Amino acid sequence: MRRREFIAGIGIAAAWRLAAHAQQPAPVIGFLSNASPDEYALRLSAFRRGLQETGFLEGQNVRIEYRWANGENAQLGALAMELVNRRVAVIVAGGGTPAAMVAKAVVKTIPVVFAVAVDPVEVGLVPSLNHPGGNLTGITNLNVEMGPKKLEVVRELLPAATRVAVLLNPSSPLSLPFLTHLQPAAKAMGFQLDVVQASKDSDFEPAFAKVKDDLKADALVLGPDTFYYMRTQQIAKLALQYRVPVIQHYRPFVAAGGLVSLGSDESEFYRLVGTYAGRILKGDKPGDLPVQRATKFELFINSTTAKALGITVPLSLLGRADEVIE
Repeated sequence: MRRREFIAGIGIAAAWRLAAHAQQPAPVIGFLSNASPDEYALRLSAFRRGLQETGFLEGQNVRIEYRWANGENAQLGALAMELVNRRVAVIVAGGGTPAAMVAKAVVKTIPVVFAVAVDPVEVGLVPSLNHPGGNLTGITNLNVEMGPKKLEVVRELLPAATRVAVLLNPSSPLSLPFLTHLQPAAKAMGFQLDVVQASKDSDFEPAFAKVKDDLKADALVLGPDTFYYMRTQQIAKLALQYRVPVIQHYRPFVAAGGLVSLGSDESEFYRLVGTYAGRILKGDKPGDLPVQRATKFELFINSTTAKALGITVPLSLLGRADEVIE
């Protein structure tokens, strides 16, 4: 073979290799959530930013298949199986503990990145934070542990308060851990703590009536639960209607007219979820990636709502707020 033909042959072979590489389909991420896309706009933006930090851009070199249960946890199993049958490269259980627990039960080999507010060892997601092993790893935040901090905010806002109610969803796996952190703190601060429950839409108005008229509680703390996230407008409206100071842990609640939110920085939380998904796409094994903890939290205050409730927000609290909404 002559030299010119040999070089031409090498060039053609290289071109074929490049063409074959270019034609390889982009990897697919399955995103599983028990919420709806409307509630996850901020989180999805942060998630995509984390992916981009690891070199992946949705629609270009990675695709994302979304499965939303829209508040119906019973649908999560079927939705997870859809993603398994789709043979996605990684599944992001981005709907909190319910989605993560379903992924643990249903997904046996596909890597899973979870986003939860509980200790994943305590609930059986992984055997160890540092060495999760298996096909699951993820990010946990502070929302379950923020109960005592919320009571401190109540004390600053309402120095004369003696009775606080906590609204919990009895079907949520987060309720008991949240209450476990809240009860000793309430006792130490001298608060009488009353538990009120709501697990369906028709429960909310009777719950607020009980807090206001029967218990005569000075404030209401909302437990961390996706069911409550998805009813932000309804809860904020009832809080004003019944004139109950309510503290949650999600900024949209305050934007909708709620008084205060104190909770995990959702942008940091889901950015970390995105970086883990990207690292797994690049070849890292989930069992070798330690569970990370999102440690930043945010405080938001609605000053208009405070005025409507006759509450004077102390300057010390205003100064610590990440944002004061008017």
